[in-house]
Amino acid sequence: MKAPNFYAAAGIVDRAGWRRKDPDWLAARLTDPESRFVPVWRSQNLVLSLTGAAPQAAFLQHHHVIAEGEYVLLGIVEERAFFAVDLSHVETPLEALRGDLPLEFTDLRRVGPLLARHEGSLLAYARGITYWHSRHRFCGVCGSATRSEEGGHVRRCTNASCNAPHFPRTDPAVIMLVHDGDRCLLGRQRVWLAGMHSTLAGFVEPGESLEEAVAREVEEETAIRVDQVTYHSSQPWPFPASIMLGFHARARTTEIRVDHSELQDAQWFDRAFLLTHQDDDEFRMPRRDSIARRLIEDWLGRGG
Repeated sequence: MKAPNFYAAAGIVDRAGWRRKDPDWLAARLTDPESRFVPVWRSQNLVLSLTGAAPQAAFLQHHHVIAEGEYVLLGIVEERAFFAVDLSHVETPLEALRGDLPLEFTDLRRVGPLLARHEGSLLAYARGITYWHSRHRFCGVCGSATRSEEGGHVRRCTNASCNAPHFPRTDPAVIMLVHDGDRCLLGRQRVWLAGMHSTLAGFVEPGESLEEAVAREVEEETAIRVDQVTYHSSQPWPFPASIMLGFHARARTTEIRVDHSELQDAQWFDRAFLLTHQDDDEFRMPRRDSIARRLIEDWLGRGG
């Protein structure tokens, strides 16, 4: 069994779906001193930064959160309830927190690889669910305001004649390492860090299988045709709202024609180069916390 990717909880979090409909249980957990709260501010997560030490996720008790925010039950970890709390309405979020610890709100991708895996997964979960709430304040059916229900896992239209429920959504995206013998296909976008290359990726379209999405995206972006599409693993990627579905695929053709509306460049890279090259502004591997990096490293490690 493969080890989980970054931001995947690996069964550590009991999402406690059966508790979400129990308002008395939720109310008791919100005031329970054992419960922990995961603040999010405008899609940034709260971390503890101690001099000379790796950053840690900041999980707070209720009395440490001064400002009121919208709470979402994340689940149970070791018999302790965890809630996300969105402080995006506050202009100076650190002033909404009580305590004298060295705290900061930051982009999760900046610290994700340095966090304990279960901490990173909880921060990603909190970031993703609060983002969904921020984008669904109004009903997509009738336009009326919505309210949070079931511990934050439903938003319901407040218009009694509509009453439509809305559930958290995540956008499925395929991401794939295309290989041809001892080389693999990597591309880069113009906005990325200098030299950064990565595997190809794209969103799944309605009525499309995952394998079809892999083949379509690769051909659209590079004109390469593929077969032998095999599933590798998946990764929560709430930046802002995706689930990355990772694949390996074999190239049937090898001539690259880049769609420059999608990519700045795409090239074949030899295994030997990837194994020996040190990152620089001409070429660097994807971020360590990304499934793209995992797809490449696993391919390198298996020798084909």
